[in-house]
Amino acid sequence: MSLPTSQDCILDHIAIAVKSISASQKIYEDLGMTFSGIIEEVVDQKVLTTFAQIDVNAHIELLEPTSNESAIHKFIESKGEGIHHLCFKVLNVKNKTLELSQKGYKFIYPEPRIGAGGCLVNFIHPKSTGGVLIEISQRPQI
Repeated sequence: MSLPTSQDCILDHIAIAVKSISASQKIYEDLGMTFSGIIEEVVDQKVLTTFAQIDVNAHIELLEPTSNESAIHKFIESKGEGIHHLCFKVLNVKNKTLELSQKGYKFIYPEPRIGAGGCLVNFIHPKSTGGVLIEISQRPQI
């Protein structure tokens, strides 16, 4: 992955918690976006996910829970459908997790995990970021 030299992270996606991917993606298609046609199950997170490209870097991600135990299900139950998190691409998730931890940021996971598309991910706890859940993500090496 190449990132602009002036920054070490760029917006990757805006994740939206939804009850139904098929019902929700129509909204974004009506706006002119096209979804990949791939709905991936992320078993560890208990979600289905699909992406639509916004521009050369950013996407909309729809997250549908597959279980009542899913964090997305719990989010929808307490807050309703809507924006769940922002995700930024970084060059190295492990290094960025360590760097931000040393600056006092708290993470959801002690170590990065594999997320959608095989990306290595971690989430910065919203208590560290003014109420916004932020994901950092590293694309798999090809």
